[in-house]
Amino acid sequence: MDYFIITSILVFLSALFGFINVRFIKLPNTIGLTLITILFTVGVFALSYIDDTLLSAERFIISKIDFKVVLLDIMLSFLLFAGALHTDLQKLKQQRWPVLVFATFGVLVSTFLIGIGTYYVLMLIGLDVKFIYCLLFGALISPTDPIAVLGILKKAGAPKKLEIKIVGESLFNDGVGVVIFLTIFGLANSSESAFSVNAVLELFAVEVFGGLLLGAFLGWLTYQLLKRIDDYNIEVIITLATVMTGTIIATHLHVSAPLAMVVAGLIVGGNKTREEAMSKLTQDYVDKFWELLDILLNTILFVLIGMEILVLDLETEYILAGLLIIPVALVCRYLSLLIPVNIFKKRLDFVPNTTLIMTWGGLRGAISIALALGLTDSMERDLFLVITYIIVIFSILVQGLSVGKLISKLQLKKE
Repeated sequence: MDYFIITSILVFLSALFGFINVRFIKLPNTIGLTLITILFTVGVFALSYIDDTLLSAERFIISKIDFKVVLLDIMLSFLLFAGALHTDLQKLKQQRWPVLVFATFGVLVSTFLIGIGTYYVLMLIGLDVKFIYCLLFGALISPTDPIAVLGILKKAGAPKKLEIKIVGESLFNDGVGVVIFLTIFGLANSSESAFSVNAVLELFAVEVFGGLLLGAFLGWLTYQLLKRIDDYNIEVIITLATVMTGTIIATHLHVSAPLAMVVAGLIVGGNKTREEAMSKLTQDYVDKFWELLDILLNTILFVLIGMEILVLDLETEYILAGLLIIPVALVCRYLSLLIPVNIFKKRLDFVPNTTLIMTWGGLRGAISIALALGLTDSMERDLFLVITYIIVIFSILVQGLSVGKLISKLQLKKE
């Protein structure tokens, strides 16, 4: 019963904060919900000096929710499938090579650059942290969050050629980033004698390529099932079953469920499947169902991000570290994009200032917080959770609010 009550409260808060945002504040939902929830939580803190009933209730809700499990094991598959379902597969195919390089090479380079930068920043302010843990932080903060990116870019007016690169990268680098994090996490937990480069590479290959292959199979199977019937109710349920059973299978096979869901979503949402396997009515219902589910989960997710402030150990040194590492993370992302952009920009006609816009528009989000929550105490969990939270909130509120203005300004300069 506790879980039903907690879910009901979260849905109520999501509806209430969503109403306030749409009616009065009028920010993009991702930004508005995060901001309102943080202000609400700060207000609850202030009220607790008079009466701590509301604070106790909010802390009880957070204590009952394993954010890492809820996001990575449950919500992420639905959100990535929904995002991929509404991504133009034909345009993504045209940009497949830069997207692939951004999501693999870019994330790896960013992981190491941020890890090195973080190590020296922490050393500068007197915090002695092992390099392997800084590298682990680099892995969890490097992926851009498709959930945050998708919602904000649509309102920012990004050029379509650029939007497909950023969205495509964020869909795939999410899965790759989780695999890199888990690989380094395993390395940090193992003794030197137990560590094997071959074992790490094998784990990485199995997770990534296994996830891609599973996703392709699930997408093909779903296409075959949809093609053989014409009943929009059952066809919507088939797409839902694809995500739920696919996630269970991926977990059982120890392959990347996020990557599997992205590939499956791209195939199911592709032009071939839509034209050959779904009637116009079915397409409409499938799109509406997944759009509604996407909005509901997004709303709950960003309310949870705002409430996660309650689990933070807000020491002055930790806050200072977070503020100092914001520019480090941005510079490292910019550097990690330079080589791929320069390789492909002439061949694929990149828009001017692609690297700058992709750096500022590559928002961090809930996935980074969930991975930070998965750290152990010996890995400086409290420190890296505060740093991650500060970077994520800066990313959503500051970068998210200004990326549209940046795009407009750069386009004006171009004109």
